[in-house]
Amino acid sequence: MTNLGDLPVRDDLRGQVPYGAPQIDVPVRLNVNENPYPPSEGLVADVAAAAAAATRTLNRYPDRDARALRADLAAYLGRESGVTLTADQVWAANGSNEVMLQLFQTFGGPDRTALGFAPTYSMYPDYARDTFTRYVTAPRREDFGVDVDVARAAIAEHRPAIVLLASPNNPTGTALPLDTVRAVLDVAPGMVVVDEAYAEFRHASTPSALELLDGHPRLVVTRTMSKAFGLAGARLGYLAASPAVVDAVQLVRLPYHLSAVTQAVARTALAHADELQAQVALLRAERDELVAWLRGRGHDVADSDANFVLFGRFDDRHAVWQALLDRGVLIRETGPDRWLRVSVGTPEENAAFRAALEEVTA
Repeated sequence: MTNLGDLPVRDDLRGQVPYGAPQIDVPVRLNVNENPYPPSEGLVADVAAAAAAATRTLNRYPDRDARALRADLAAYLGRESGVTLTADQVWAANGSNEVMLQLFQTFGGPDRTALGFAPTYSMYPDYARDTFTRYVTAPRREDFGVDVDVARAAIAEHRPAIVLLASPNNPTGTALPLDTVRAVLDVAPGMVVVDEAYAEFRHASTPSALELLDGHPRLVVTRTMSKAFGLAGARLGYLAASPAVVDAVQLVRLPYHLSAVTQAVARTALAHADELQAQVALLRAERDELVAWLRGRGHDVADSDANFVLFGRFDDRHAVWQALLDRGVLIRETGPDRWLRVSVGTPEENAAFRAALEEVTA
């Protein structure tokens, strides 16, 4: 039998493992930041009808530019942020992961550098590796924010083609003030990508970088429908930027990369945005209660504008993670040493997590 070591795999891939969190069938799964609320029966029925209509033309290729979907996304972002956008400023792909990979393919590459601020999303180095882009990081502050002076110094040293600013940041949940984004835009020689995968969960006082698009042609804001819209299984991510950036990204996109069914499902979900945003409000409230409860029990907790909470600090975080799993609660062992991350679930799931953690840390 041939194994992986016998194949002529690229040298930089040898010894690597695929990205992914543990997939374990337990009663309470709070490890991958999913929306715990399934689609309503009304949305299920509308999606089924839209998918059926798309199926009738599956002998034809889909709209490779997804114009109708991009117009709907632009309208949604306008309602959500108050920023007026057109379809020419929006691009959609197979999850925000593909959007980010396309950005690296377009603006990264050999002899180019991407700069992130650690700790941050663990896929960023993979995007860089897969596009032969050098990846470097600068440290975040103790509170997991980005220090402007540190950012300026790192940009001056590395002259990155891409600067990555996750806001809210994964795995910490912390959001960035717009002044920090502006300061980076002022000195960055290349593209500045603000990853807003969890933006809908932010506090009302936390602004979106969408507000900075006008006048900053090298700014890109990425979003996803996996979290707030509860469409993790549909795989739809998108970006907002200047029309020139959208044109540039299309140079590397695969032909017909979004199926007709995916486009139909996403447009149907956008038509139900108000209904789905009500679930987001519930999750925000549950998150804030969870943060207060954890702090009340003496844990360190990062400020969160996302649908998850980073908490600690544990002498042996793996032992805590395993003890929770033994009680049927799966969270994520990720981020800085001594910290754990828990996704916000339903009230019942959050209660089960609290009860299990009480037992484990008693």
